[in-house]
Amino acid sequence: MTIQRNEINRNSPHMRTYREISNFVHKPRDFYTLRSLHIHCRLQSVAADTMSSLLLPRTPPPTISAAPPFLSPRTHIPPHVYKHPAAIILELCTSMKELHQFLPLIIKNGLYNEHLFQTKLVSLFCKFGSLNDAVKVFDPIESKIDPLYHTLLKGYAQQSNLDAALKFFCRMKYDGVAQVVYNFSYLLKACADNFDVRRGKEIHAQLILNGFTANLYAMTSVMNLYAKCGVIHEAYKMFDRMPERDLVCWNTVIAGFAQNGMPKRALELVTMMHDEGHSPDMVTVVSILPASANIGNLRIGRSIHSYVLRHGLESYVNIATALLDMYAKCGLIGTARRIFDGMASTTVVSWNSMIDGYAQSGHSEEALELFQKMLDEGFKPSNVTVMGALHACANLSDIKRGQFIHKLVDGLGLGSDVSVMNSLISMYCKCKRVDLAAELFYKLKEKTLVSWNAMILGYAQNGRTIEATSLFCKMQQNMRPDSFTLVSVITAVAELSVLRQAKWIHGLAIRTCLHKNVFVTTALVDMYAKCGAVHTARKLFDVMDERHVTTWNAMIDGYGTHGFGKEAVELFDEMCKGNINPNDVTFLCIISACSHSGLVREGRHYFTIMKEEYGLEPSMDHYGAVVDLLGRAGQLEEAWDFIQEMPVEPGLNVYGAMLGACKIHKNVDLGEKAADKLFDLEPDDGGYHVLLANIYAIASMWEKVAKVRTLMEKKGIQKTPGCSSVDLKNEVHTFYSGSTSHPQSEKIYAYLEN
Repeated sequence: MTIQRNEINRNSPHMRTYREISNFVHKPRDFYTLRSLHIHCRLQSVAADTMSSLLLPRTPPPTISAAPPFLSPRTHIPPHVYKHPAAIILELCTSMKELHQFLPLIIKNGLYNEHLFQTKLVSLFCKFGSLNDAVKVFDPIESKIDPLYHTLLKGYAQQSNLDAALKFFCRMKYDGVAQVVYNFSYLLKACADNFDVRRGKEIHAQLILNGFTANLYAMTSVMNLYAKCGVIHEAYKMFDRMPERDLVCWNTVIAGFAQNGMPKRALELVTMMHDEGHSPDMVTVVSILPASANIGNLRIGRSIHSYVLRHGLESYVNIATALLDMYAKCGLIGTARRIFDGMASTTVVSWNSMIDGYAQSGHSEEALELFQKMLDEGFKPSNVTVMGALHACANLSDIKRGQFIHKLVDGLGLGSDVSVMNSLISMYCKCKRVDLAAELFYKLKEKTLVSWNAMILGYAQNGRTIEATSLFCKMQQNMRPDSFTLVSVITAVAELSVLRQAKWIHGLAIRTCLHKNVFVTTALVDMYAKCGAVHTARKLFDVMDERHVTTWNAMIDGYGTHGFGKEAVELFDEMCKGNINPNDVTFLCIISACSHSGLVREGRHYFTIMKEEYGLEPSMDHYGAVVDLLGRAGQLEEAWDFIQEMPVEPGLNVYGAMLGACKIHKNVDLGEKAADKLFDLEPDDGGYHVLLANIYAIASMWEKVAKVRTLMEKKGIQKTPGCSSVDLKNEVHTFYSGSTSHPQSEKIYAYLEN
């Protein structure tokens, strides 16, 4: 069809409106809006009956795929209303700012009182999150049509405002609005978003009373409610009874199982769905990729990736994000990054997945670099972004960047987000700034269980065992502990090494029915071993139904610490025979056990097979353990040769073990060599200076002792004072060397002098 210029009536009402509206559009991104409007106005002057087929430009933007449905001719809407250019402009609005720009023109053209425009305005205000404006449009309308009610109810549901939605639903019944199935679906969505299964069941009952049980859309909404609220068995029961099931039903139940910690069942349902003739779509893929990641099944994840490539779905940002998240969780962080870098467009969720993937896999520096890049590219971080970055700071003990993110949190208005605050508390604790963590903790208005756990663990990890146990007792007044809480406080009690308190926390674990939890029992085994009750630890170990590698490590370490090297070796052999692969911590424990028992040959054997048979690269701790093994046995020359032959630069613990062995065996020459290296690496550590001075003192080299002491005074170096704890009358008293802070210190020192 050819449109001639002389066919256009430039004085028509539509052209006048077009000119008025176009004055508001200045940005390049509004090109398609203007073009759509321009075409519409030309068509009004030529042939109105061809509007639907020629409304859109030949290359529409992603948001415009077809003629807006509300513009199609309807018998009860006058043609001058639904064909008006303002109707197109209203449909193409993408923000509150644009809506407020065009609202005066709608009023000026006398369209504000038309039902079509009233309904669309309510819909847009709800869509853009302004329910108050939607109500302001709705309330003054005298003759309200049913679609207007349905639209506002949908708006309440979209904003997850359950109370307002239910209240408005009651008003609809009072006003005599006809009940349609979609209204119940809106309410069910609001219940699901608020995890309110009780009121959701009431709405389910209303659906049944109104005869909507055969409606597939309604029943899918009920399934979604139960799945989101964790009542997955009810969701599956409904799914199983359905006479016919569409793809949406399948996706709902698959996502339900995946989100409720049953990834294997979710993957089984995908196979069933395929057998019934339904091919997985984009929603299915996004649901099952996390399921394959959660069970660590890379083979299934790669199969899904192949399916995505075969069906051309890889360009969708949510699928690409799910893929990179899956690869990151399966340990292929490089593959995840390649997918991320190849994405044509990214969202905040994409950045979050990549940052968190780096942090969780130990690539914390890369996580923080990516976080900085995200800021540089103008993306606004969400609470999830911030938590991932804080996790990376915690891994690196990077207080400087952690404090920068803390300031950013305040600027982003996330200070009231309890999850973000919990991450900050954990970060400060990992950076050994328990004082700052405690300050944040006590400022929290609403403390969750995670908040208490983070602070208790922070105290325990920083040697503040008394504060950890005290805070735990305070927590019990208002909140029931979970397994993580108990593991944290058991760690603190283990550091105290007070058997009576160990029995108290064990009894509490039994009373709270958490003593069968594998993590709690592992912590109890470790605690009893550290308290010297190795046989009690072994009894607990033997009755465990399930043992992780950490459980074996705790028992082997317990034996080793108390000189039961033979038992530790036997347990290690039993572990390997039981098809439990030892990890790097296991080898550190068994080498240390051999060191404490003088089993040099066995210890060197375990160090050798660690890499040759199990493919584990020794860390600096392993090298330090071997030096300690040789040094304790008096093989100082072999220990020094071992250090010289190390493939990596020796660290503090390696030379520290060497210096300690030289003190035991009174070897001044090698002690001086080890001390020189230590002073280069850590010149301000008083402990190493005192150790060297003690070596000189044992050898009666008093001039050199004085020289070391003088050097310490000159540099202002002080040794961290030692401390002792005593459990007396249900209270643990801690004493530091030279301290007078205890209220009865005068009596204590007087007693010691006498």
